[in-house]
Amino acid sequence: MTQTPDFSLLDASLVTLSALFVIWLLRPAVKNSFFWQATVTPLASIIGSGFLVVVPLLANIAGHWAWLAIILIVLLSWWLGSAMRYSMQASSLNKDAPDKWLMGLERFADIALAFAYVISITFYIRLMAGFLLTGLDIYSEFNADVLASMVLLSIGFYGLLRGLHGLERLEEYSVSIKLAIIAALLAGLLWQDVQQGYHWHGLSSPDQPWWQSFCQLGGMLLIVQGFETSKYLASQYPVNVRVRSMSVAQILAGLIYIGFVVLAMPYMGQFVGTQPSETAIITVSAQVTLVLPVMLIVAAAMSQFSAAIADTIGAGGVVEQQSRSRINPRSLYPVITLFSVVLLWSANIFQLVSYASRAFAFYYLLQSLLAARQSALREHAPKRVASYLGLAFIMLLIVVFAEAVEGH
Repeated sequence: MTQTPDFSLLDASLVTLSALFVIWLLRPAVKNSFFWQATVTPLASIIGSGFLVVVPLLANIAGHWAWLAIILIVLLSWWLGSAMRYSMQASSLNKDAPDKWLMGLERFADIALAFAYVISITFYIRLMAGFLLTGLDIYSEFNADVLASMVLLSIGFYGLLRGLHGLERLEEYSVSIKLAIIAALLAGLLWQDVQQGYHWHGLSSPDQPWWQSFCQLGGMLLIVQGFETSKYLASQYPVNVRVRSMSVAQILAGLIYIGFVVLAMPYMGQFVGTQPSETAIITVSAQVTLVLPVMLIVAAAMSQFSAAIADTIGAGGVVEQQSRSRINPRSLYPVITLFSVVLLWSANIFQLVSYASRAFAFYYLLQSLLAARQSALREHAPKRVASYLGLAFIMLLIVVFAEAVEGH
């Protein structure tokens, strides 16, 4: 299972599958769909660099319980998404004078989110630059910083010239290519599992205290972060479209994550006890077919690029919402990416990711409290209020105890 296969009919089939998938996704009926355009941003952000590291991370954290761990992570993210969707709908229906407590929570949450977005944008593009330069065998920290800076500034000024929909169009092409390659990866893994038998070689129960495993899984929640970007597209999409597109993005991303982890479990044994790496997925794919590693290098670059664009759009939407539409996000895109460039050259971005992870968890904590408050004011539904308060408590535990996942 560790020998790299020669080019075969399977390789040709996977390339053909990806090509057909890209053609289908880029058909005018799909590409120009109003609903699909609203779905692309949260979907791009959820399937970011977390997809690259989820397998080696779960190999070390959960062992042969990896399938259950990813299901729990996806279900927790869905619970969070449901709280945000409830808040979005409640806010759109509330015609009374705004509640000061709610307004304070909202503002505080958005400040935390804006901070996290700037760091995540920088991290995504820096990771993309390092990945590409390593593949070309010309990597150095200076070269990666220069390339990342050029890409960040290009995103910012393209957004200034073309606006939200211009960025969405870039994002749409990236997501289409990425989804097509992921489909080929899943098909290749399924074929290999059927051919060689489905065995979990080298996987056992985690060799660490259960509490430590849960702390690490709490940090992995950030792997499925990104659905909140739907909330900050209010100037372009009505609330019913944003609510439905967030749900669809979460369902698609959740199925992809669960399917990938389950199909990759026979390959997880080799990662037990190793340092998680964003290139681990390449190692896995090289054991399936010859062509997948090359395709996945492209997918990895697209993952970082589309996720960075999604978070740039989200950051612009945060400021627009807080300014009550007095500030046009189009003018903010170069400012946001300029902040990212300054951060890139003034700090070790990989250390700062832990702060971004906690900032996202803190943001979700506040959003859970916001949903609980809205439910108490609107419906007086004790079960719903208790559900969202329980969710806020889980987020508090993650903020305090989680070991942040630097792969996201």
